[in-house]
Amino acid sequence: MSQHFEVHPDNPQPRLLKQAAQILQDGGVAAVPTDSSYALVCRLDDKAAVENLRRIRGVDDKHHLTLLCRDLSELASYARVDNRQYRLLKLGTPGPFTFILEASKEVPRRISHPSRRTIGLRVPDHRVLQELLAVHGEALLATTLIPRGETEPLNDPDEIRERYQKLVQAVVDAGACPAQPTTVVDLTGETPLLVRVGRGDPAALGLQAD
Repeated sequence: MSQHFEVHPDNPQPRLLKQAAQILQDGGVAAVPTDSSYALVCRLDDKAAVENLRRIRGVDDKHHLTLLCRDLSELASYARVDNRQYRLLKLGTPGPFTFILEASKEVPRRISHPSRRTIGLRVPDHRVLQELLAVHGEALLATTLIPRGETEPLNDPDEIRERYQKLVQAVVDAGACPAQPTTVVDLTGETPLLVRVGRGDPAALGLQAD
């Protein structure tokens, strides 16, 4: 049975965030709010937790998982970033963009793409998640909370709690958030490639959607 943490969206209670962070430190999987939709998160260096996260989400090792970082300096620890990429990252962070970048040696091989050695990274613009990341002290591995066999992400914490209370160890409830996934931009090639248009406006990065 999962633990339910009902936190204030603008002034989250530190005590509750510490308890949620401890569950993650102990190898749990949590459902948390973001600036795009709710997501499943776990520690990036806990093999069993990562496998559990993939199992709950129903994806294999070819599905890009995303690292949630507090800021660009933390992001740079997990990816190789040149000046051109950094300028685009600055335009899109914090915000509802996921950037696919070449993973650094800091990223365990099992969580990067098996053939490309790439990883999705983002800096969310969500007060509760930012403070949870600060309390946790390092990036979290994440995937959008889309139920198996469905295409739309969940954004209602009551529904998440009802459907996932036996699968996840914690639900951080900060109320409803947007039910739209991030915009995904692949920065590993010569030019930025718009992989998916979501909540983030590509024009903010100087890109155009087809």
